[in-house]
Amino acid sequence: MIAVISLGGSIIAPDAVDVEFLSRFTRVVEELLQEDAALRLVFVAGGGGPARAYQKAFREISGGAGLAAAAFDEEADWLGIMATRLNAQLVKALFARHCPDCVATDPTAEVSFSGRILVAAGWKPGFSSDNDAVLLAQRFGAKRVINLSNIAQVHTADPKLDGGARPIDAISWKDFRAMVGDAWTPGKNVPFDPVASANAEKHGITVICAAGRDLENLKKIIRGEAFVGTSIGE
Repeated sequence: MIAVISLGGSIIAPDAVDVEFLSRFTRVVEELLQEDAALRLVFVAGGGGPARAYQKAFREISGGAGLAAAAFDEEADWLGIMATRLNAQLVKALFARHCPDCVATDPTAEVSFSGRILVAAGWKPGFSSDNDAVLLAQRFGAKRVINLSNIAQVHTADPKLDGGARPIDAISWKDFRAMVGDAWTPGKNVPFDPVASANAEKHGITVICAAGRDLENLKKIIRGEAFVGTSIGE
């Protein structure tokens, strides 16, 4: 079985690298690999705090840099992409004995997956690393993507702004996409990237949104047990 996990930058490096989380994460992954000899894992790293910091600096210093909006967003996207690649290289190093291949940066190219773990990062402007996870799931025949971030479930509204927001256990792609829209902007804060959502719906891929730091819950998802999270499109 191949499990594709979109590993949010907000849990790899919310500000600086979260050493405590990554230490626990590596132990849990080793446990899962040992208990299931057929399990193979694809991790797609997000940009997290480093991406936001560099994008914020670019916006503050450049004042637009005399660029049209689309060109400005492209430059900001590239900064985020480079942050995902730094995070991915760290994750690859942590799993070096299971991950002999280079970090994958183009999910549409020939991707070598010769070990039990493959690590990937952002590809190009226009979407987040969530979309790379969907494209890799399609490439390797995985029917779902596990999206680990700093939220445990999708809510009916932003719980930080709406005290009446309720957690959602399952939602269709149609209803989810009505919530997040269709357009991507660099650093957009939604449970799952709108472009990735459109591609997941198109290819019949389910996305499970769950709390990245709840590693016992992750084990339940991988094992096919009852878990806390939101299933999108199932």
